[in-house]
Amino acid sequence: MILLKKINTFVPRYLLLLILIFAGISAMATHQRAGEITYRHISGLTYEVTITTYTFAPSAADRCELTINWGDGESTELRRVNGVGGQTPAGIYCEHVGENISLEIRLNIYKGVHTYASASTYHIWLEDPNRNLGIQNIPNSVDVPLFIETLLVINPFLGGNSSPVLLLPPIDNGCVGLPYLHNAGAYDPNGDSLAYKLVSCKGAGGLDILGYKLPSEVDSQNPGSFTINPLTGDILWENPTIQGEYNFAFIIEEYRYGVRIGYVTRDMQVNITSCNNTPPVIEVTADTCVIAGDTLNLFVQASDEDNDRITLSAEGGPLLLPISPAIFEQPDDSAGHVSQTLTWPTVCAHVRKQPYQVYFKAIDDGSPVQLFDLKTVNISVIAPPVLNPGVVPLGNSMILAWDQHSCPEIQGYRIYRRAGSSGFVPGACQTGVPPETGYSLIKQTSGAGNTTYTDDNNGYGLVRGIRYCYIITAWFEDGAESIASEEICASLKKDMPVLTNVSVNSTSVDNGDIEVAWSKPTELDFTQTPGPFIYRLFRSEGFTNSVKQQIAEFNDLNDTTFTDTGLNSRDTAWTYTIEFINNTPGNVFSIGFSVPASSVFIRLTPTDGKIRISMISSVPWVNESYKVYRKNPVTQIFDSIASVITPVYTDTALVNDQEYCYRVESKGTYGTPGYKDPLYNYSQESCDMPVDNVPPCPPELVFELNCDERTILFSWNDISLSCAPDIDKYYLYRKGTPHILIGTFGSSSFFYNYRPEQTIAGCFFIVAEDIHGNIDTTSYNQVCISIDDCPRYRLPNVFTPNSDSYNDLFTPFPGYTSVEKIDIRIYNRWGVLVFETSDPAINWDGKDKSSNTDCADGVYFYTCDVYEVVGSPETPEEKRLQKRTLTDSVHLLR
Repeated sequence: MILLKKINTFVPRYLLLLILIFAGISAMATHQRAGEITYRHISGLTYEVTITTYTFAPSAADRCELTINWGDGESTELRRVNGVGGQTPAGIYCEHVGENISLEIRLNIYKGVHTYASASTYHIWLEDPNRNLGIQNIPNSVDVPLFIETLLVINPFLGGNSSPVLLLPPIDNGCVGLPYLHNAGAYDPNGDSLAYKLVSCKGAGGLDILGYKLPSEVDSQNPGSFTINPLTGDILWENPTIQGEYNFAFIIEEYRYGVRIGYVTRDMQVNITSCNNTPPVIEVTADTCVIAGDTLNLFVQASDEDNDRITLSAEGGPLLLPISPAIFEQPDDSAGHVSQTLTWPTVCAHVRKQPYQVYFKAIDDGSPVQLFDLKTVNISVIAPPVLNPGVVPLGNSMILAWDQHSCPEIQGYRIYRRAGSSGFVPGACQTGVPPETGYSLIKQTSGAGNTTYTDDNNGYGLVRGIRYCYIITAWFEDGAESIASEEICASLKKDMPVLTNVSVNSTSVDNGDIEVAWSKPTELDFTQTPGPFIYRLFRSEGFTNSVKQQIAEFNDLNDTTFTDTGLNSRDTAWTYTIEFINNTPGNVFSIGFSVPASSVFIRLTPTDGKIRISMISSVPWVNESYKVYRKNPVTQIFDSIASVITPVYTDTALVNDQEYCYRVESKGTYGTPGYKDPLYNYSQESCDMPVDNVPPCPPELVFELNCDERTILFSWNDISLSCAPDIDKYYLYRKGTPHILIGTFGSSSFFYNYRPEQTIAGCFFIVAEDIHGNIDTTSYNQVCISIDDCPRYRLPNVFTPNSDSYNDLFTPFPGYTSVEKIDIRIYNRWGVLVFETSDPAINWDGKDKSSNTDCADGVYFYTCDVYEVVGSPETPEEKRLQKRTLTDSVHLLR
């Protein structure tokens, strides 16, 4: 007692633990095999959390309670809630002792409820000693605690959330030479998207376990693969080679509307043994779908070539549903072969965007290990299509109507539109309208009973001459869509004038002219509009039609062309529209306006040896192609140089500082009989000169570290040989905010030996400048150096201060970098402080700091806080010190 009290007086708690371990005091008994934390949203900010652990059943280290850390600074002892009351193997009475699910594995469930103070992100975690002895891929596993965590995101904008439920326990073992499979059987009750990822097993403080390896990495002579399918969660270890116990961990992430809203970690163990057995094989459809209202009958069978008895079971979300769940009557165990049919009478309430998973498992009765096969089947429940859609043209609009959907759970309808028919027919299990059909979503309505829609192109009116086609789907709360309806199409009546040409005839600042033409109406309703009729032509500057100026009026329906003169056609586009007037005496009124159409306007963007030509227009027809003309400086005639189907073209191989002039002709169509076709329209003429304004390409930067000298040798390639013959200078930077210039170098310099003041850590890049002053410090090829690229700060375990000039001082191993300071305290076996310093070199000569006398031979214990520089030390606001604590012992021998 005196000794312990004395140690506690002088030594930090963690160092006391270290000394006790060195003294041979045994650690806590071992038992933990696997575990996970899940949660269920109750209401508001209140959640029920469940800890599930799998422990070695005979172990005396059994827990009636476990401490849960809620992630908000609070913790609670949770009681075990499964199993009957009785004594544990340690002789402790528990209200619930868990359930033995095999001879060696006990299932333990702990539950608790917690209310959080506010919406936020919380890491819920548990740390419990200890793992069992002899885990192959965790060094000194008996002293490593189990640490599991779950991420809870409380976000009122995303709605309440419960974590996935893991339906398949981590209790299966494997054989040497045979693939090992595992799937957690995750079921998300909210229908959120799940993604799976392997992570490192964690130990004390939630840190990655030092020296942890994937199970496949233990046998370095026969490395295999250990993978997880990120979509299904299937874990596959191909052909384990060494017997023993292995641990691994993975997380199951939840996503809603593309946002991660939580994850669950499972840390588990598998025991690989030698056995003479082959696993059963399951045969079942991999993925399928069913239309809500139909019954799915899914046949599954399993066989075993060893003729072992097979147990066939099923788990998954469909079997847990409160309404019309799937039914799988587990067949009796059978030797060599077993089969059964999963039956699921689906209803509309089952429709969701994400598929359901059913996990079929076949396990044999082999010895010493019961082998198994596992198959995951994805089942999509999809909504039937919208029925009996129809479309009727009316004025500038289309009136759509359809039958109310058969699923009352729908939120509304989605209306898709395109010009012309696509011929789209949904494939098996296909929902919604894929983008490759050319359809665009134009409206999403609310309410299952709202079964009509008027398409007036958002108030701008639809275009005569275009055949409009529509597809309708029903949509659900989670974003799921029904099967697409049949395609319906119609065209507006030709009862209004339709613009066909807005073409620039001549280019001038004040005397340009534009030819305007239109197609006359041929399907007039003389009962509603008896006539005669008037065209009023309006013009507006640019591409908008908000400020209109009337420029002409026509009384003859056959008068359909006009040349607009005295314009600035060089610097702006012009937009035209026609008002159609019924001019019956005593009944004069406006029938409406045509859809506006603009001239084609080209913008030139000069660069090094190139000019980019962009063609801009706002027209009711479809421009299918553009012919680009360039003026011949000799003949002064515009020659055709290219034809493109996109409204952009780059003219290359040009001479800098020489003027080039362009003009473009568009070719368009309405795609409907009865209209002029094709439609040709010219742009204005525009001129510019290419200029060298392009910075040189970024050089490739490489480095060599000299850890002993603490220098970095940078080198880079000569880009004058490839992309920048006019290179002038190179600039080497350390990345930061702002970037820090390390050095400036001439065009023939390609090396620099750099000695950082404090740390090698950081990211570096080099850029070039040409003789025109072009430089780009935003695009570069960077290299990053970590403090781990050189030996980290390490201390020896022995030194001999006997004045023989060899190993006389306790000092760190050479080659370390980036250490600004340390804080080391060295204690003797009684816990008395004998030396301390902040000098990274330490240089302890073995003398007591108080008496300056030689310390006795023996073991001394130390704690050393090492402050390593990360970030950019040249920029104080970016410089960061990362503390790393070393706790160990050193032998002093004279």
